[in-house]
Amino acid sequence: MTVSRRAFALGTLAALAAAPAWAQAGLSAADREALGRAQTYLRGLTSAQGAFTETGAGGQRRTGRFWLQRPGKMRFEYSNPQGLLVVSDGSNVMRYDPRLNTFQQVPLGQTPLSTFLSRNVSFDQGVRVDDVTIRPSGAFAVTVRDARRPNEGYAILAFAGSPMRLQEWTVVDAQGTRTRTQLTSLSPASGLSASLFQLRDPTRRPGRR
Repeated sequence: MTVSRRAFALGTLAALAAAPAWAQAGLSAADREALGRAQTYLRGLTSAQGAFTETGAGGQRRTGRFWLQRPGKMRFEYSNPQGLLVVSDGSNVMRYDPRLNTFQQVPLGQTPLSTFLSRNVSFDQGVRVDDVTIRPSGAFAVTVRDARRPNEGYAILAFAGSPMRLQEWTVVDAQGTRTRTQLTSLSPASGLSASLFQLRDPTRRPGRR
């Protein structure tokens, strides 16, 4: 599997975090208010942990736990399939698949994660808000895409609850393939170990450079 937007589910959060909410045509006052609440929430999510269920094409399901610490750090640790890891150490995003014995690494700044994991999440950069759907319950969903690459797909992020929290996100790529990530739990965290955000290449043999 190549390193791409689909490889890093948390990168969908970056799309909302970068959305220029106040400049979007066709958004109502209620839409803009919902986007403002989402921005405030994401700015406050500086350190967190939880569990997730990811559903991909054909109904394939993956489960696991995640941790994040802004700026720059996150970890997705899959229990199904066992051992699959996606880690950002603040400089690079790495993916290790023990079944295939593959390790991939790209600079954090070249992935959508860089915006969400920045020190100060903001709505003033180049992502287009296509839609805001507000339900009678107060839950709402936001559809966003990269304004610079609008044909590469889009993301739908869903918020609900009191107090409000991010419940799930769905990524739809350029081919229409959908990947849905449901946060089955999400809570603030403090004192996270630095080792969570470190990942050495397990495929390298001792003494190999």
